[in-house]
Amino acid sequence: MQTDIFQTAVLQTAWAEGMPHERFVYVPQPVMGQTAARLRQYIDGNDPLTGRPVMQEVIEALTLPLSETERAAVRFDRSTPRYVDAESEEALARLFMDNHWTDYLPIVLPTEERVQAMLAGTSHSPQEIVGRLRPTSTREAWQFDVEKVAINAVMAGARPAYLPVILALAASGQTARGSTTSSAASMAVVNGPVRHSIGMNWGIGALGPYNHANATIGRAWGLLSQNLQGGSVPGQTYLGSMGNNYAYNSLTFAENEEASPWEPFHVRHGLEPYQSAVSVFGGCRATAYILGLREAHWREHVQNLLRGLNPHTPPALIMDPITARLFVERGGFATPAALEDWLWEHATLPAGVYWDYQLIQNYVYPRAQNGEQPWATWLDVPPETLVPMFRREDIHVIVVGGETNGYWRMMGCNYGRTVPVDPWY
Repeated sequence: MQTDIFQTAVLQTAWAEGMPHERFVYVPQPVMGQTAARLRQYIDGNDPLTGRPVMQEVIEALTLPLSETERAAVRFDRSTPRYVDAESEEALARLFMDNHWTDYLPIVLPTEERVQAMLAGTSHSPQEIVGRLRPTSTREAWQFDVEKVAINAVMAGARPAYLPVILALAASGQTARGSTTSSAASMAVVNGPVRHSIGMNWGIGALGPYNHANATIGRAWGLLSQNLQGGSVPGQTYLGSMGNNYAYNSLTFAENEEASPWEPFHVRHGLEPYQSAVSVFGGCRATAYILGLREAHWREHVQNLLRGLNPHTPPALIMDPITARLFVERGGFATPAALEDWLWEHATLPAGVYWDYQLIQNYVYPRAQNGEQPWATWLDVPPETLVPMFRREDIHVIVVGGETNGYWRMMGCNYGRTVPVDPWY
């Protein structure tokens, strides 16, 4: 049983899971915030898509044999053409939009010549498998090759020199077009010498629209994600209720290693300073920001920012070098790990308040009931007992900015992994 707004999504999921004949019964949306009496009306009422009694459909679905129409159901078509017929630029641009192959900004049409030029940015074979992506954990992952990635890099307006970074993002296994009703976006942080060689921005305006590499690498990640994971169509393979403007270029920027008082992000995750890497984050949907770090009450200010995030979405502190140095001077945090430890210790909520958050009820409470730690321990504590909002390993610190002022933000997001770029040259 599902709500009516998810009809297309659940049918495609059933096909992807190898169950094209699975039957569904639908009730109205929404269910969140409804009274028990209202929900009972849904069950006792009619299916909004068929007009038939819900419980009658449930009984029939469980007891009647498949009809000829149901037997004729086919699996979701996962084929895409390698070439399209020659046409005018205007007609081809319209074709790409009609097939949902773009983000609806103007694209560079991926002609054979342009794709070949892009492939010059890597020594890898065009037919080499790069990785697999899927919009949700319940869908089958699609695999794709180097040429497919190059096509999307062309469409995004990227240059061949950027292709190794884009291939590393494609190989990360993390989609930039995740299908979640919470409308999450993704983030990519680049470290190492490649920042210099392709001219990325880690200073003034690094998170804005002021650098070709930052803008097009992130856009290419988004385009390849939606095209190479089976599409990203609102109401079908994308179900973000509100959408997220961050998704246009997936918050892609380089870390300001030169001005940071700490070792680079990729070094903290197992690589050497001389290696180039890109780190991927998902679930970007919340931001709290502040200016500087006051001498008297900075601890309270930081705790207020932490309380402003949903406890299901851990913080990545994205800070200008000015603020990073203030954390060293006023907080005594000689390493990012020391700051992350402090954040974990001071980001707390009363257990009763923590368990009352809707996302915690949806995703953490079942894990706690299954005995998963650390959450299982918190189920039995008194409601006024303070518990951590986040796991320690989910808190991160990144330095970026041009030191025009000490602004910084907490980005609610989930760290995925750090992927080396150098193997993709």
